[in-house]
Amino acid sequence: MQLDPATGWCQAVVHCPSPNFNERPEGEVSLLVIHNISLPPGQFGTGKVQEFFQNRLDITEHPYFDGIAHLRVSAHFLIERDGKVTQFVSCLERAWHAGVSSFEGRETCNDFSLGIELEGTDDLPFTEAQYHSLIALTRQLMAQYPGITPQRICGHSDIAPGRKTDPGEGFDWGRLRAALLEKGESQ
Repeated sequence: MQLDPATGWCQAVVHCPSPNFNERPEGEVSLLVIHNISLPPGQFGTGKVQEFFQNRLDITEHPYFDGIAHLRVSAHFLIERDGKVTQFVSCLERAWHAGVSSFEGRETCNDFSLGIELEGTDDLPFTEAQYHSLIALTRQLMAQYPGITPQRICGHSDIAPGRKTDPGEGFDWGRLRAALLEKGESQ
């Protein structure tokens, strides 16, 4: 995958544009936020995350959907269990992934962050394929946005403590950080 700096879209990933974004304020992209999501909760490969981020979720398909269908949210990227990467919003735009949030005293993290959703739950381990894609994607984003350093990669729980718990205990932060320091791993 290759990020086009002119458009903010990655090549060689699935593009599934979401209407849930707006213009990013002037300033740098300097934070990467890792999330998890599954729809319905705990079910994978349903295609419902894509529908949710496009405001097309059919509330009659599952009782859980009735409680979230009114929400207008998105992330820049989703990495499914098989490692497939989908992009919903250009990196040049502000996706609506962080909500009420703060990082190092700066509020409204959507203004200066990129959001990656991992298909999963707080307590289940993520897959080898997901880590492979996440590492490759994160390297691309760090190369394009030097303000994103390993110290500025966090979980949704870090920027919205008490409100959010993802990516959860199933996420291996040590593995991600170690891989980002390695130069030889294939992309």
